[in-house]
Amino acid sequence: MAMTTQGRSQPVVVGIDGSKAALDAATWAVAEAVNLGVPLRFVYVSVAKHTCRSRVDAVTSGAEHAESALYRAEMTVQDIGRPVHIETAVVRGRPDCVLIDESRRAALVCVGSEGKGPCARLPLGSTAAALVKHAHCPVAIVRCGGAPQTDTGWIAAVRNDEPDNDAVVHRAMEEGRLRKAPVLLIDARLDSWIRRYPDVHVQTVAARRGATLPIENHSDSIQLAVVGSADAERVARLSWPDYHPLLGDSNRSVLLVRQ
Repeated sequence: MAMTTQGRSQPVVVGIDGSKAALDAATWAVAEAVNLGVPLRFVYVSVAKHTCRSRVDAVTSGAEHAESALYRAEMTVQDIGRPVHIETAVVRGRPDCVLIDESRRAALVCVGSEGKGPCARLPLGSTAAALVKHAHCPVAIVRCGGAPQTDTGWIAAVRNDEPDNDAVVHRAMEEGRLRKAPVLLIDARLDSWIRRYPDVHVQTVAARRGATLPIENHSDSIQLAVVGSADAERVARLSWPDYHPLLGDSNRSVLLVRQ
């Protein structure tokens, strides 16, 4: 179990803003918190806005929206029926700065994303993009509608020569075990990971540099792409749809691993 220096459990943090994407992120994060035996912490970021209303009215309206969003997230998770302790917090500031600060004391930070929108070349919001570049713990970006009332599809990862690749493959295997899902390794090599996880169905395929062709038969059924810190900058941009064998689809949920 992840612990802070004070000996308290590091929670799984979910950014809550009242959106369907945030609810999907909260739902996805339940299994992570239960598996680690840590609290699920819902954080609503209160952002100061210029308004024609009085300051008192603005504060009251903001507090009501925060309370409603957090309550809805809590009820959504409780309906799943998993034994998880839920914490809630309203923090004033910029969403990216608040969640990056939360990441210092978190086992995982999870945010929702709407996926493809009008600006298809910039599929991530600014908060998610900032988190993948600057968070101090692993980050999960859960695509709205692709998360999970039930987990289906492959857990996918690329086997490569990056320094943190063992951690990436290890996390993909753990996610496969946690979500009872098959694992797709994009790699030309076979190693001991398959022998270490005899209970996880694993398929390997050869990757071509700069092309997504090797996984075209699995692309629509991948529920989560697990990547390492070397991909953080490119995850934040995702400007070219074919630069990475897993990250070409901006509707795919992504788990960024940090050692």
